[in-house]
Amino acid sequence: MEPLLSGVAMVQLNTTVAEVTQRIIERSSSLRADYLRQVKEDKSNRPERGKLSCGNLAHGFAACGEDDKNSLRLMEASNIAIVTSYNDMLSAHQPYAVYPDKIKQAMRDIGCTAQVAGGVPAMCDGVTQGQDGMELSLLSRDLIAQCTAMSLSHQMFDGVLALGICDKIVPGLLMGVLSFGYLPALFVPAGPMESGLPNKEKQRIRQLFAEGKIDREELLQAESDSYHSAGTCTFYGTANSNQVVLEAMGLQLPGSSFVNPSNPLRDKLTVETCHQMARITALGNDYRPVGEVVDERSMVNATIALLASGGSTNHTMHLVAIARAAGIILNWDDISELSAAVPLLAKVYPNGHADVNHFHAAGGTSCMFRQLLGGGFMHADAKTSWGVDFGDFTQQAFLDNDKVVWHESPIIPLDLEVLTTVDKAFSPEGGLRLLKGNLGRGVIKVSAVAAEHQIVEAPAVVIDAQDDLAALFESGQLNRDCVVVVRFQGPKALGMPELHKLTPMLGILQDKGYKVALVTDGRMSGASGKVPAAIHLVPEAANGGVLAKVINGDVIRVNAVTGELQFIGDVAELEARDASPQPDAGQRGCGREYFAVNRGNISNAEQGASFLFGGV
Repeated sequence: MEPLLSGVAMVQLNTTVAEVTQRIIERSSSLRADYLRQVKEDKSNRPERGKLSCGNLAHGFAACGEDDKNSLRLMEASNIAIVTSYNDMLSAHQPYAVYPDKIKQAMRDIGCTAQVAGGVPAMCDGVTQGQDGMELSLLSRDLIAQCTAMSLSHQMFDGVLALGICDKIVPGLLMGVLSFGYLPALFVPAGPMESGLPNKEKQRIRQLFAEGKIDREELLQAESDSYHSAGTCTFYGTANSNQVVLEAMGLQLPGSSFVNPSNPLRDKLTVETCHQMARITALGNDYRPVGEVVDERSMVNATIALLASGGSTNHTMHLVAIARAAGIILNWDDISELSAAVPLLAKVYPNGHADVNHFHAAGGTSCMFRQLLGGGFMHADAKTSWGVDFGDFTQQAFLDNDKVVWHESPIIPLDLEVLTTVDKAFSPEGGLRLLKGNLGRGVIKVSAVAAEHQIVEAPAVVIDAQDDLAALFESGQLNRDCVVVVRFQGPKALGMPELHKLTPMLGILQDKGYKVALVTDGRMSGASGKVPAAIHLVPEAANGGVLAKVINGDVIRVNAVTGELQFIGDVAELEARDASPQPDAGQRGCGREYFAVNRGNISNAEQGASFLFGGV
């Protein structure tokens, strides 16, 4: 079914949004023009199926059924690539097992075909947290981009349906798809698991375990009650931030992200996505290549959606890398400036008590976009892969006699404690801020940090591995105001693992009344919580960063209000110190030795932490 026209009246674009967008356009003009030239050249030079040799084509459809072979022989119907992140260990991706067959049937129903072009790795930070495998997590994003490009390299396809949800998978898929920018693309979500143990209760039990007040069996039961079925985890981390970002870029059907796997609407939305893909290939009259859909306006829309929803800090790297894949230069100054202008409209754990199911029930992405568009914070005229333009993404899907129908989202959210209006925002600014000072540049997620905890000035406690904190905590040495510095965790050092082992201990110290903050060149991801954390610090300690010269007792100021990250003392004396060497972690075992070349060529966090693009 075709979408309705949007019910949101055109309003003047917010001045900051307009200025930042224009700045990105001007900064990116040469790189973007070169990218679009390449897209045009690739489209002209690709070996169309009709021009493939008989041997090439026979290899390409040898395993297809006879009906699909006949369709492919005709050259007049679309053949769509499926790139999947399916595995059956991870709850978010387990539903994808049956998606290829569903997609193929949906395409056959309209006279088209689809083939699984390839699969990409999908690892879970929740499984590898605190383990050696976590050091491969961020590196997997660019590998996924390469695998996606490899999957599409057979050039048998007229469009791409990408099956991916979680942390590095969606950014990697999108980066890879953008290398085939002449193809239209849509993402196909599988939805979150239904709500289990409330996230606040899970956090409480984790802290009790850290204090030694409950045993491992009780902790495991709580975790099992939280992560209990197929579907995406329900807290608002990177996986669910990915979904909001995709919708904001017009690459996923509006309101489709948070429909549970068991909901009958889920399958119908998958079919609707397939049919929409068939409408927008170059074989029809509504051609929408992904390289044109993803432009400066859509990147700004994605950033604003992330900020207004209090989304994942990982996207301060992912959005930069995605933009670069489309020939666009987005930086932390842009993100910070937008954050200062965009209101915070959502409270989803860890920024509140609700989970993404509650957010969806309150009106979800469509209602939030309606508020942002109405306030002039998003580009209504941005191109999309569905609807007329982004102004249509205020709609929600419903089932009517087993068919998908579209209705406008509520004007006012249905639960104002979870999703609010622009004029009654939870905060006048978004959830992310840029920190800078004599220690370097980093980011901080403040949407979950209470105002009284946003300024910390205290002596440093310096460690070179997150595991080193436990002994200090258990001995009582941290029962004081302190800034915990965890260094040599950056992209070049270790591949930039998440450091969530620290969270329960730091949370306990804060609950005891101490002023506590974290400073690190590592990550804390979308689950960054109530403790102020200055993360992604650049330059990293292993690449000339001042962090390598900080010692125990140095006074450090983390001021999320003014954006300061400062060593307080004699800066000349600090700079004259010898840098501490990176501990010899070996970087062997658990496959880490195979990624030495990736770490050696990776850019810093502000440049997207990419070994594909390096510095911008």
